[in-house]
Amino acid sequence: MSDFKDLVGGRRSHRLYKEEEISEDDVQLILRAALYSPSSRARRDWQFVVVDDKADLEKLSDCKEQGAAFLKGAPLTVVVLGNPQENDCWREDGSIAAVTMQYQAEDLGVGSCWVQLADRYLSDGTSAEQVVRGILDIPEQMRCLCIVAFGKKKLNLLPNEEDALKWENVHIGKY
Repeated sequence: MSDFKDLVGGRRSHRLYKEEEISEDDVQLILRAALYSPSSRARRDWQFVVVDDKADLEKLSDCKEQGAAFLKGAPLTVVVLGNPQENDCWREDGSIAAVTMQYQAEDLGVGSCWVQLADRYLSDGTSAEQVVRGILDIPEQMRCLCIVAFGKKKLNLLPNEEDALKWENVHIGKY
């Protein structure tokens, strides 16, 4: 990594991946980043389910109506979990861990994309979370925040444009 500013500006959501595995060393570094991520009261209560089985990835790709189909083409996903009975900040802690994994992946040249699970449903009313829970045997007390897909980038996307930053959304002192 040359500069964190460049890393942040260059990270894009990648939904198309090469048919190439991610090295074990890179997977280890991505998971290490999650385990190092900040958490409320340094509790580090999150749990992660690493999925690389093609059949399970195919099933996960159908967990909601839109926005998950690309999972079947990802060589690896990480499902981020938390237990709301143990930690009232499980969503925040899991979100920090997920984004930390994405920045580590970007630094390694690995693409990633977040798949939202909360408040997402199939047309029959089944929650995306319930679908994921059933596929991966996730205990009832655990909640599924998101799935982060990882893979070697199929496309070279341009960095985000500095001119597109919404500085008008920043308020100093008071709104």
